[in-house]
Amino acid sequence: MSLLEQVYREVIMERSRRPRFRGEAEPVTHRQEGLNPSCGDELTLTLSVADGRIGQARFTGQGCAISQASADLMSEAVTDLSPAEALLLSERFRAFIRGEDDGEGLGDLQALAGVRQLHARVKCATLAWTTLDGALVTER
Repeated sequence: MSLLEQVYREVIMERSRRPRFRGEAEPVTHRQEGLNPSCGDELTLTLSVADGRIGQARFTGQGCAISQASADLMSEAVTDLSPAEALLLSERFRAFIRGEDDGEGLGDLQALAGVRQLHARVKCATLAWTTLDGALVTER
């Protein structure tokens, strides 16, 4: 395993064991539930959007290390973005996971690069992102 792969694996394990963005946003302006029925991953995403920016993104739920790490990384990545910017990032992340984007400039989100070779785990990595998309088109 290369040093880069080892670092990425550590990011995933750390973010799944000790997520920084677990909980509920205050005040909640957007709420969306997500479920991956193929493996049972589930999460509830809450956002606090004010003045055209995502001030907080938080999640609760349970699932595999990949889904939990992805939700935590996503929550961090979209904080301070406009909803439109967050939707563009979501689209780019999904292209990255499908191998259609090199991921340059995605920062810690690149820790999930290994998922591209595990097709059965792509839904685990993208659950938080599809839930984000749903949250941004519906309000609480």
